[in-house]
Amino acid sequence: MGVKTMLPNYELGFYALVVTCAVVYSGSGIFEASRDSMNRKAFRDGIKPGWHYFGRKMDVADFEWVMWFTSFRNIIIFALSGHVLFGKICSMTVPQHRAVMYMLYGALAVLGSMGLVYLMIILSHCLVLYSVALAKQKWLCYVAGLCCLASFKVEPFGSWQSGFVTGAFDLQDVLFYGGCTFTIMRCMSFALESSEKKEGIYSIFDLLKYNFYLPFFFFGPVMTFDQFHAQVSTQELRRKDDEMKSIRVNALLHVGAIVAVDIFFHFFYILTLPSDLKFVTRLSDWSLAGLAYSNLVYDWVKAAVMFGVINTIARLDHLDPPQPPKCITMLYVFAETHFDRGINDWLCKYVYDHLGENHDSIVKELVASVSTFAITTLWLGPCEIVYIWSVINCFGLNFELWVQKFFQLGPFAKLEAKLSGAMSRRIRAAFGAVNFWAIVLYNIPALNSLDFALLVTKRLLVTGFPVSTLSIWFITYCGVQLIKERERILALEEEEKGDKAKVE
Repeated sequence: MGVKTMLPNYELGFYALVVTCAVVYSGSGIFEASRDSMNRKAFRDGIKPGWHYFGRKMDVADFEWVMWFTSFRNIIIFALSGHVLFGKICSMTVPQHRAVMYMLYGALAVLGSMGLVYLMIILSHCLVLYSVALAKQKWLCYVAGLCCLASFKVEPFGSWQSGFVTGAFDLQDVLFYGGCTFTIMRCMSFALESSEKKEGIYSIFDLLKYNFYLPFFFFGPVMTFDQFHAQVSTQELRRKDDEMKSIRVNALLHVGAIVAVDIFFHFFYILTLPSDLKFVTRLSDWSLAGLAYSNLVYDWVKAAVMFGVINTIARLDHLDPPQPPKCITMLYVFAETHFDRGINDWLCKYVYDHLGENHDSIVKELVASVSTFAITTLWLGPCEIVYIWSVINCFGLNFELWVQKFFQLGPFAKLEAKLSGAMSRRIRAAFGAVNFWAIVLYNIPALNSLDFALLVTKRLLVTGFPVSTLSIWFITYCGVQLIKERERILALEEEEKGDKAKVE
């Protein structure tokens, strides 16, 4: 109820003004804290010399971001540029064999970057899971796949396998575990899709073509086998109207995002500040809330840039890959919270939706969510912080359903039916604001630290109550209303498209 209900323009304008002022006020506090802490000894490792002519240093606390644009930059440009050129030639000359050409290029790139032993380890796991797929038993595919995944994520098996790879360079561990774990997820998708195939089984070459597609190999996203196989097998390669324009625009947006993050890191030390809890405790409640929220937004931007660049390459190869994650600013529902849409699609298809079915049953939802987060824990690598992250997010997902079921009971349903659509939307937004901060606080431990998450929680809910708590809740309510307005507009546009399609 209230999904397509429009609020008065003056009310929406007020919400936008409140959110804008709050963001500016919170950002000014973080900016001042960054400026004052620039030369602190405790931040020496996280802040390095940057723009001397502006008198600013740069936050370099994020290993992945620094890695991409220093030691890994030339490798990315060289490998992906070669893939684009090679793929263009294949698409023009032998489009019916382009998947084989992608496989050969990808295998050679893996061989050249990681060596023969690493390639043999990958091939051995592919062969094991292909052999399991021949039995066409889903439970066996799950068991074998998860055991293979555990062999890379659980010690001493992971170190034992990585010990076979000779040589040493800065990115060896990153590429080793990235390529291996994504390979297992792809092989499981292949095995599960093969068990669904009514007649025969896909060939080993179909698996290798799927696994050694270079843009997806080391860092994903995971594209399920059925989608990849159907798209890469298409021989008639045609572009949609304005598709190349869309690809160019997306590429420019990613470049712009990279530049924006670089600028941002020179003025806002959102990653380094939380590392010194003594300093952070001096910040106002508003700045602390903004710091926690900024960490989630940055992680989304990082994921969007990484997957966006890879997706641009895949779209040039006439594929339709998983889209970048939905912006955390637009989220107030646990079911839509994910930073890797490829893994999310994989988990939903083979675990969450498979066990939870229509997600109406509390028991089935609990089983589905626990199973999903158990596999996610194994995927991320079992450790204390991952356990905590999995438990609290699994609780949040189920609690969301419990609250929904509770308010669907007769008395509450009748009460809401008597309300206007606008009032129903306002009440739901108030609950959505609470959910929004639950999402932020539940993900901060994995993105930053448990101590920082506990500090933010204590300041916002205990020591900051009631002024800071209610103020931030109201501002978040205003933000959720703006999100709901965007959802309303998108729903109406989809409805108009559906009506036009019916007429045509």
